[in-house]
Amino acid sequence: MYTMNRRDFIKATALASVAAVAAVGVDPTLARVVQAAGSRAEGGVDEWVKSVCRFCGTGCGVELGITGGKLVALRGDQQHPTTKGLVCAKALFLPKIVYSKDRLTTPQIRNADGVLEDATWDEAMTLVADKFAEAIEEYGPNSVAYYGSGQAFSEESYYANRLFKGGIGTNNVDGNPRLCMASAVGGYVTTYGKDEPMGSYDDIDHAQTFFLVGSNTTECHPVLFNRILERYQTGDRVRIILLDPRKNPIRKIASVHLDPIPGYDLPIFHAMAYVIIDEGLYDPDFVDQHTVFKKVVKKDDGSTEVVDVDFEGYKEFLEEFTPAKAAEISGVPAAKIKQAAKIFAKGPTTSFWTMGLNQRTAGVWANNLVHNLHLLTGNIGKPGATPFSLTGQPNACGGVRDTGSLAHLLPYGRVVAKEAHRQQMEAIWGAEPGRIQPKPGLHTINMFRGLAAGDVKAMLVLCTNPGQSLPNVTPYREAMKSEDSFMVVLDAYPTRTTELADVVLPAAMWSEKEGVYGMSERRYQLLPKLLTPPGEARPDLEILMDFAARLEERGVVPAGYIADKFETPADVWEEMMLASKDTAYDFTGITRDRLREERGIRWPAPNEDHPGTARRYVKGEDPLLDEGPYADDSLAEGDTKFYARPDGRAVIWLRPMKGPAEPTDDEYPYVLSTGRVLEHWHTGTMTMKAPELLRAQPAAFIEINPKDAKELGLRTGDMVRITSRRGEAVIKARVIDTPRKGMVFVPWHWPDMPSLINRVTIDAFDPGSKQPEFKVCAVQLAKV
Repeated sequence: MYTMNRRDFIKATALASVAAVAAVGVDPTLARVVQAAGSRAEGGVDEWVKSVCRFCGTGCGVELGITGGKLVALRGDQQHPTTKGLVCAKALFLPKIVYSKDRLTTPQIRNADGVLEDATWDEAMTLVADKFAEAIEEYGPNSVAYYGSGQAFSEESYYANRLFKGGIGTNNVDGNPRLCMASAVGGYVTTYGKDEPMGSYDDIDHAQTFFLVGSNTTECHPVLFNRILERYQTGDRVRIILLDPRKNPIRKIASVHLDPIPGYDLPIFHAMAYVIIDEGLYDPDFVDQHTVFKKVVKKDDGSTEVVDVDFEGYKEFLEEFTPAKAAEISGVPAAKIKQAAKIFAKGPTTSFWTMGLNQRTAGVWANNLVHNLHLLTGNIGKPGATPFSLTGQPNACGGVRDTGSLAHLLPYGRVVAKEAHRQQMEAIWGAEPGRIQPKPGLHTINMFRGLAAGDVKAMLVLCTNPGQSLPNVTPYREAMKSEDSFMVVLDAYPTRTTELADVVLPAAMWSEKEGVYGMSERRYQLLPKLLTPPGEARPDLEILMDFAARLEERGVVPAGYIADKFETPADVWEEMMLASKDTAYDFTGITRDRLREERGIRWPAPNEDHPGTARRYVKGEDPLLDEGPYADDSLAEGDTKFYARPDGRAVIWLRPMKGPAEPTDDEYPYVLSTGRVLEHWHTGTMTMKAPELLRAQPAAFIEINPKDAKELGLRTGDMVRITSRRGEAVIKARVIDTPRKGMVFVPWHWPDMPSLINRVTIDAFDPGSKQPEFKVCAVQLAKV
């Protein structure tokens, strides 16, 4: 069996991308840079203050070094219960990023010549409020929209959601988590009744098997992967199953690598279930006591309905997905599928997945099928046994999913379609009865299509960069800069979106404002305000409060609804706790004082004495099974009950085969998939401000399988034109045996127009989650 020293593996993983760049003449300096940054963090600091990293959803605890009111260093927080002093390379350069010379410091208004020019706050906010009020008065509340972010603080997202849904009266509230996590939400809700993982990072320390699906954890969640690797090295015969069309670094320690044709992995999950049942590896008692089987059928009138199926019906369904049949569709050998199924069933198994599963037109179904495997084998609700969706942003979970800041949701598991839920939130918010509309608003893609069509007249964009991050971005960029639309953007840096805005409002950066992040394992953590924002920049919540007051003055939000209700983020948090009471998210025990003292608390935590919950749905661990509306005294210690479902049972879904929206053909014979690299994050707005990170990964690249490169006459360093039915990009080739033949891979971080890859991607989306299919589209390749 392959073995490697853990430190060497992490180092090799960190430098994997750099080494490929070094082959074409760039010095791979990242390891030395990280070492130097870490050593500098130990000296010349007046005070160290606990906080949380600004980047991914791992939620790494950090300590910020403050000297003379300035942030001079960052180090990992050794006392943090989950990340234990580790941080990735990106985090170490946050002190440089905060003080980037191109920070936005003054409000700007686009003048008659189309040029952004400096303005006062009053001039900018008057224009913003006037434009929104005019649109609402002339075209109604659904003519305006809010587009938020999984990077905003929870209080900011909650406040904006409250303002738009309960004040203005529109559900046109969405955000960039729609692009990354919506299918995971759909999977959890349709299987268990409510969103969010039931396990925690603690399960890593007990798992015997890790099932890593569509997740390059080494580069996208490196601190978390370090913990997986620790378990791999110290555990007894720990196994890793990797399911990914690319040979990402995890393959080096995987027991089996399943590399399907992109978009054709659903049969693999079904075939694994087939093997588990056929060889008697399932848990019949768990299946009988805790699950039901369902499928969606089409009726004669074209509508659909959900019907119950029994276990025998499920087994009959799986006959269409034997390993041999799955191999024909997916391109993965049947023997590998059988091997993976047997390893998975042995358990305890923890599954981790992210964008490779979610960013698909069958993303919800793919999520369901991973849950199916856990339910069939009883690999759930026990130490080391959990299905766990990882998050790409620091607050997509706590800030958007939990606060209900998407077009179809309301806070803490409520939905706009249910009258009782609307009434509950109208009462908590003090909104007029009936103010919250019963119909979901525009989700991300339809919101920007609405902007293009002229249906959305005014839009507020907060802490995100849709001018670069949307799929098939070109028509949406045209809509954003159109004279027929009005867009205001709150951000800390110039972006591909601020360049299109009518008004740009300079926002405070992480560490210049106070708020809460909720990371992947349901842990809510407080980030303190330590710095003064540069120039005239203001915290986003302060800007939103000013905006709300001006809308009340103009009569488009009822007087007294929101403007005078809150003064600080802590005030907003008090109402958020109240909104969570007696829900599946109950965190009424996570007070502001506790957050200041402790290093985060995992909900549910219904009282101040509760330490937080490592595993939901388990009697003796989940406090909601002991008290409150979900309490059940008939359960014994350790019993499982999926109380968010009416019958207390999770659903095993019979999902049919469904391929990508745009399969390859003779005209467009290659599959494009996009993703990330270790050194950069999202649209590069922050990481490219650190010269060390930019030197490590200075430019976009396209990974091409050597066999495809030979057929195309391409070598590493050649420029390649990537063309789809929507647009093109020109990017430097990296010939490497990482993607499977017929597939190419491009990281999406770089904003320069020749390599802006989202001009090529497709905006088809999952009909349930409305999440776009970034991971699969058909392209042509040609040497430039």
